[in-house]
Amino acid sequence: MSSRYARQVALIGPEAQEKLAAAHVAVLGAGGLGSPALLYLAAAGVGTITVIDADTVDLTNLHRQVIHSTAALGEPKAGSAKQRMAQLNPQVRVNAVAQRLTWDNALDLLCGADVLLDGSDNFDARHVASHAAARLGIPHVWASILGHEAQLSVFWAGRGPVYEDLFPAPPPPGSVPSCAQAGVLGPLVGMVGSAMAMEALKLVTGLGEPLVGRLAYLDSLSMSWEFVPVVADPGVTRRVLRDAPPHGPAQVDALSPGATVIDVREPEEFAASHLPGSFNVPLGDILGGHTPPEAENGAVVVCARGVRSAQAVAALESRGVRGLASLRGGLERYTGN
Repeated sequence: MSSRYARQVALIGPEAQEKLAAAHVAVLGAGGLGSPALLYLAAAGVGTITVIDADTVDLTNLHRQVIHSTAALGEPKAGSAKQRMAQLNPQVRVNAVAQRLTWDNALDLLCGADVLLDGSDNFDARHVASHAAARLGIPHVWASILGHEAQLSVFWAGRGPVYEDLFPAPPPPGSVPSCAQAGVLGPLVGMVGSAMAMEALKLVTGLGEPLVGRLAYLDSLSMSWEFVPVVADPGVTRRVLRDAPPHGPAQVDALSPGATVIDVREPEEFAASHLPGSFNVPLGDILGGHTPPEAENGAVVVCARGVRSAQAVAALESRGVRGLASLRGGLERYTGN
């Protein structure tokens, strides 16, 4: 056994180390939570690690997504993470998947994994991850950050609660702020991402007691942890195993040629800059009951960061308008400004 793991083996023993070497851990997201988790999983000698992330490295990521470097700006996060993990530990095999996890590909991408770590930053992906983990019978290590606070748990269909026991469906668009809106500190995601990696190591080796049936809540400003019991509802588990995952408004990453574009920012924002050929229909008008005729035959709805556009899509879909999608990340992400 490699001397690389000598200090670790002194604590957990050679048999547990062999279990790590034989394990396959899938990690959804190579961002703030995924960065420390991936680094510690690779350093610990987990034999196969699959990292799933369709995003690219942005300068605003680097204060917290420590697996990436300035030299990796613009590169796919999955590939950047793989390169850094190979530098850290060339003995592990890393599968880099530069795709979004969707219900169409989830079971194939996660097939063969022993544990799924969910560091995604949107509710649709979390529900897909939950449903896929339940179908595959594997534990689903989940965490979420909001401001100075964090939550962490391990879901496992048939042995404890599933994600939908806490969050039955995605919340209304715009009701939960993103990191871009609420802000985030790097050390907090570092702590929680490391805790996710620890849960994975426990699940693989059988050491300790994983967070199944407990929700850990961290207030980083007081540095206090609380643990809340979570009870599985068999009816919820049956629905997860039977039904397709719930989802919010459809999103796209790019604009296809000839697409109708509706910009729901305020008129002064639109006047300052906008995509050529786009139509300005402020969100307030749509929420007030106006259905723009441009939306009737399908359109991509845009705003600054993708929050207002998702709200507009949800409102229009509730009136029966179909063929709409929100531009993921908004114009700031799409144009780089």
